[in-house]
Amino acid sequence: MRDTDISQDDTFPSLDERFLDTPNLDRLRPERVSTHPPRILLLYGSLRDRSYSRFLAEESARLLRRMGAETRIFDPRGLPLPDSVPADHPKVAELRALSLWSEGQVWVSPERHGTITGVMKCQIDWLPLVSGGIRPTQGRTLAVMQVSGGSQSFNAVNAMRLLGRWMRMVTIPNQSSVAKAFQEFDEAGRMKPSPYYERVVDVMEELCKFTLLVRDRSDYLTDRYSERREAALKAETEAQALAAAAMDGERKA
Repeated sequence: MRDTDISQDDTFPSLDERFLDTPNLDRLRPERVSTHPPRILLLYGSLRDRSYSRFLAEESARLLRRMGAETRIFDPRGLPLPDSVPADHPKVAELRALSLWSEGQVWVSPERHGTITGVMKCQIDWLPLVSGGIRPTQGRTLAVMQVSGGSQSFNAVNAMRLLGRWMRMVTIPNQSSVAKAFQEFDEAGRMKPSPYYERVVDVMEELCKFTLLVRDRSDYLTDRYSERREAALKAETEAQALAAAAMDGERKA
């Protein structure tokens, strides 16, 4: 068979047509348009008193509020290591509740040993992929930023992009990496004017736009063939088991 013959074969023996949903522009028009401010959660990855990742998160929150968003910054102090306490621990419950509240998130980490800090990873690891049938991060937008003590690097933002994809988040294209962060903030922790600051403004603008674009469409954007099929087959199996049990009960009666 020639390659041209293969390309003409538009049959799909492995596809369950019952659960295929051809993408539809009309479905991207939300049934309702939210009017509340975008809800953004910010996480940072350092416990130092003079924490540049916290300063950058706070500066980002100010910008987001200026752009009309509502913000929450999670304080990681007192958050236990993953799996060392039950999930109903107050700090864990607070973090998970904020993630559910959010429509978008900002992750800001220092770079340590070529990647994100343990403080940052600890927060992400406490966010489950699935909890009670709900995916606490799926479909939420994400912006990633890092601070470095030396020259500019992108190891931490690259690591957070990988984690964001794993958490099924919509990670925006833009990002920020602030080199020699100790030079970029004044004594009060405010970011000085610079190209780094302008990039942070760019990132927050983009995050707001993507959040407004995605938040009323996230259910449709994350509706998947494989999950629809799995749920339907599970329901069919359960219905068959119930019917068999009922018939068995009638015979015994």
